[in-house]
Amino acid sequence: MKFFRLAVVVFLVSLLSGCDKNVVYKAHEDIDDGLWYIKNKPSFKVEITDTTQAYNLYYVLRNALQYPYYNLYITRNFAGPDGKVISNTLEEVFISNEISGKPYGHGLGDLFDHKIPFLKNYRFPRSGTYTFTISQSMRQNPLPFIISVGISVEKVAVEK
Repeated sequence: MKFFRLAVVVFLVSLLSGCDKNVVYKAHEDIDDGLWYIKNKPSFKVEITDTTQAYNLYYVLRNALQYPYYNLYITRNFAGPDGKVISNTLEEVFISNEISGKPYGHGLGDLFDHKIPFLKNYRFPRSGTYTFTISQSMRQNPLPFIISVGISVEKVAVEK
């Protein structure tokens, strides 16, 4: 039953996300057994060709309802085409309401998907392949009930 729910969620998310022409890159990595170890640092390589375009960048997270916290500390390492680190940032993201515990994001059953902005209207300084590496920075290791993590890079829509 749990597998069926997961399959339905994956199908619906891929169906809905496949329709957006502004998405330049979108990928996620599944977390084995929903246990995110500190040493597990998913990495994403994004090819940027248009440096005149502004982009919005998002974390794409999936967690189970049983996730024991309302927040998640993420360390994001962002490197340019030359391999030099552009930023190494610790961020707190909120995935449920601190008071009520009600999850943010979109859910089906006990799984919730989140799209959380981390850079808005960003212009990449030069074309090439940028690397984003994400790790969890919570005090608990492994961190339970995190199903997948990823990023999405989208063109900022030009208003007409």
